[in-house]
Amino acid sequence: MQEKLNVEIINENKIYELLSKSAQPSKEQINEIITKALEMQGLNLLDVSVLLNIERKEDLELLYQTARTIKDTIYGKRLVLFAPLYISNYCSNNCLYCGFRIDNKEIDRITLTLPRIKEETEAILEQGHKRVLMLMGEEHKNCDLDYFYKAIDTVYSAKDSKGSQIRRINIEIQPLSSEEFQILKDIKIGTYTVFQETYHRATYKTMHPKGPKSNYDWRLQVMDRALSNGMHDVGIGTLFGLYDYKFEVLAMIMHAEHLDKEYGCGPHTISVPRIKPASNAPASLNIPHNVSDEDFKKIVSILRIAVPYTGMILSTREPAWLRSELFNMGISQISAGSRTNPGGYKQAFNDDYDDSQFSLNDCRSSGEVIQSVIKQGFIPSFCTACYRLGRVGQDFMDLAKPGLIKLFCLPNALTTLKEYIVDYADEQTKLLGKELIQKELNEIPSDKIREKTIEYLQKISQGQHDLYF
Repeated sequence: MQEKLNVEIINENKIYELLSKSAQPSKEQINEIITKALEMQGLNLLDVSVLLNIERKEDLELLYQTARTIKDTIYGKRLVLFAPLYISNYCSNNCLYCGFRIDNKEIDRITLTLPRIKEETEAILEQGHKRVLMLMGEEHKNCDLDYFYKAIDTVYSAKDSKGSQIRRINIEIQPLSSEEFQILKDIKIGTYTVFQETYHRATYKTMHPKGPKSNYDWRLQVMDRALSNGMHDVGIGTLFGLYDYKFEVLAMIMHAEHLDKEYGCGPHTISVPRIKPASNAPASLNIPHNVSDEDFKKIVSILRIAVPYTGMILSTREPAWLRSELFNMGISQISAGSRTNPGGYKQAFNDDYDDSQFSLNDCRSSGEVIQSVIKQGFIPSFCTACYRLGRVGQDFMDLAKPGLIKLFCLPNALTTLKEYIVDYADEQTKLLGKELIQKELNEIPSDKIREKTIEYLQKISQGQHDLYF
């Protein structure tokens, strides 16, 4: 771990100065920033600090509406679905908020064999999923990188009863070295994700008392190593509840600005998890900086406004009712039917989180989530087209920043929803889905693409699959 940047990424003093400077913002200040936000060029750190200090209900409602407008303009009504796939819970870190921590002696440790990984993948496919997020603990004795790469091949090789296969794997694993990224760049994955967990250095030290993860700078600089060594798309995130959320939001945007400035490519995704209870994880049971539901809505809306091009990910940590509200505030990707323990998809669902990384609050099946999403007027999307057509990295940003990516997102959402209807949906979801597809076809702005989408939909009805733009 010798590599170290000379560039300062997170300036804590500047964050505190901004928050102090922008305390008690006037309505005129807020309206001016909202008007600027609607230009969809993002916001600077001072703008964001002003929005973080909003308290009045009418100002919050304006913030929420602005976030929805921006998300709809760039990505449309589609919500991308995925399933997390945990393949090992061995870990050499001791994060105080995580059920996988090394000092948790009550958890059953397991590394899935390749045949079991294939079984898990088949179970995920039977839910209709086409993309997964693969995760494992940081412990090379029981789950090294060679094993992880074999696991990727295993996931891609699996087929369900319909003959469906996973089309894209995103990964969330430990920070890698430059040499390791030189290998990873040639492996067929989508986004490489690492959460900083907390950008506040003193809190980070407290929450990560031992293990490789205790090195703050090594973790913070991982995206620089990734983008410098052939990776195209990276995902960042913070675990809200470890430190003051206003600090974390500004720090995360500082990180995004740094990546965009240095590599012309900001984060492909930003995740917004809140701490949830986990077995023998003291910080998860006594949250240091609890984030209320109202503050959480503010966080999601501000991030959508400040970094309009990014995909924003919401997990099943949050309850169904709140997830539904947050779809209207900028969220563009969601997990569904999730399990957070290795082997969880082949087991009967158990609300006991003792063997999981953390507890879940949206325990609905994927089918129930998909039907709810449709009823809410959003399009469940299983699209993986951008990864497979090379619309990644800066090429993706060139389409996302001006809102041009919507031209592909909408038709691909409709064709993948049609696949789901044909292969997996119950009768009510089929009726609702067909109505939604017919309605949204009229929203495709290009006559040529609309006609091609109709052609693809007809072919899918006749048994063809995997047709995309």
